[in-house]
Amino acid sequence: MPIGILEEFENSISEVANSKLFREYIGAESDSVKLTDIPIHSGVETHFILAFAIDYTNDNHPSPTNGKFDVFWETNHLGPEEIASIKDRNANVKFAVSLGGDSVGDGKAFFTPNSISSWVRNAVSSLTSIIKQYNLDGIDIDYEHYKTDPNTFAECIGQLLTNLKQSGTISFASIAPYEDDGAVQSHYQALWRKYGHVIDYVNFQFYAYDKLTVSQFVQHFQEQASNYGGGQLLASFISGGENEGLTPNGGFFDACNELKGQGKLGGIFVWCADESTKSGFKYEKTAQALLASL
Repeated sequence: MPIGILEEFENSISEVANSKLFREYIGAESDSVKLTDIPIHSGVETHFILAFAIDYTNDNHPSPTNGKFDVFWETNHLGPEEIASIKDRNANVKFAVSLGGDSVGDGKAFFTPNSISSWVRNAVSSLTSIIKQYNLDGIDIDYEHYKTDPNTFAECIGQLLTNLKQSGTISFASIAPYEDDGAVQSHYQALWRKYGHVIDYVNFQFYAYDKLTVSQFVQHFQEQASNYGGGQLLASFISGGENEGLTPNGGFFDACNELKGQGKLGGIFVWCADESTKSGFKYEKTAQALLASL
């Protein structure tokens, strides 16, 4: 390929890879955070991700229910009326529900299907009801603990996302893997290999690494871009962390600018709005301004 054409081709890839997408989890840690508190830049596509819906009983002794999901996020300021109001006033805002999470009650939230067919059937039914009730647009997968093999996880989640997309119930889906001793990545990699075509965004939890430098963050980003080849990979930080990943005041935005220059910044997501109330959402403002400049 002639050099001029090669450069044009590489530039087109760069333009496609950078994205003005900002995503933030909300509702897992506080019942006081309000959607109206969070800055929303008109030049950025914004997704609020409600954390979490879990297929467990909602009582003092939670137990798995084989795909029958219930709302576990704090609904005090995150109900259907508040969501509808924000969407009516901001055409660039969408909402998703995240499934699973780390814990439920005093224990871990395990992925424990009785069978693929029964779990999918129950999940489609219960989540369709929640999505319609709250006027949501997408689903995020954040299971972190498993009592099943990677292939069963891939089939359950893959069939769920396929069904909800084909029915028009959701318009996008994301996954939230992180680097671990093998269990998490093996499950998400199995899902990605077979159903990556129905997954729109990869919310990789870079804050699950120990404290990083800018160069280390960029290196990990490149590694995960390879693991989830072809996926829209977002950079991430935890707003309440000091020694987790790359912090906003420790070089995170320098790393984002480097990725931006390489044409690889697929967006930014934050864990989480509940923690960002303490700082007045100053890092959200910085992140959105950076994305708006793309």
